[in-house]
Amino acid sequence: MQMGEVVKDLAAGTMGGVAQLVVGHPFDTIKVKLQSQPTPLPGQPPKFSGAIDAVKQTLSAEGAGGLYKGMGAPLATVAAFNAVLFTVKGQMETLLRSQPGVPLTVSQQVICGGGAGVAVSFLACPTELIKCRLQAQSAMGDAGSVGGAVKYGGPLDVAKQVLRSEGGVRGLFKGLVPTMAREIPGNAAMFGVYEALKQFFAGGQDTSGLGRGSLIVAGGLGGAAFWGFVYPTDVVKSVIQVDDFKNPKYSGSVDAFKKILASEGVKGLYKGFGPAMGRSIPANAACFLAYEVTRSSLG
Repeated sequence: MQMGEVVKDLAAGTMGGVAQLVVGHPFDTIKVKLQSQPTPLPGQPPKFSGAIDAVKQTLSAEGAGGLYKGMGAPLATVAAFNAVLFTVKGQMETLLRSQPGVPLTVSQQVICGGGAGVAVSFLACPTELIKCRLQAQSAMGDAGSVGGAVKYGGPLDVAKQVLRSEGGVRGLFKGLVPTMAREIPGNAAMFGVYEALKQFFAGGQDTSGLGRGSLIVAGGLGGAAFWGFVYPTDVVKSVIQVDDFKNPKYSGSVDAFKKILASEGVKGLYKGFGPAMGRSIPANAACFLAYEVTRSSLG
């Protein structure tokens, strides 16, 4: 019986991941471009004045495909990521349940979300390192870095170069601390809000009869809670993962946090927040809806 549940969670989580990526990736590209654009010289305007400007520049320079840049790595991994997220969460639900079939309380869902966040951090860290390098490369392309030359040929090339010249496997796990600082509280908040809203809409703990509209709203707001709660840790993670290995700007997460705060103020810790929120709401609504629909169709 237990194995069947795992397979259903894996399948439904995978479908959720695919839906999330197709809806969300363009927003993510813009978020990383805004986070990693070089600090302008005194008196110079920044490369992108904001999210809409970044979309316009990306479309004119790279076409619509530019918004889906770097999607190869996350397509395989977002599916795996959500499969792991929902499966670990499902297993934790089983552990916390007093007896089979009893719905969990919101606080128990928060614990399940946090536990799932620990597991997915180990997947998220290396894949996001690869994705951030590829996305930041196009943002830094004309900021006088190595003659604007393309440094990485694609996701596998990033992995090869990091393994070869940045300390082997450890290099791929650079930024694990801020990744965990994002995933654990973020997923706790997301699943907690999702469950609380579902119970609120259902008027009780039995949420099995909810319509798709309620699931979309609960999923979208759950996603918003994730980012609203942990956004600065994501900015720290992005700058650490794209930091130069040979002469790093930051000695670690705390140092990066302090330096961003000192040079750019609180605003610097919320760079790209608009597109992250703009992405999170529709992408997580799509993810939770695809998960719930697949899960219930599997019985």
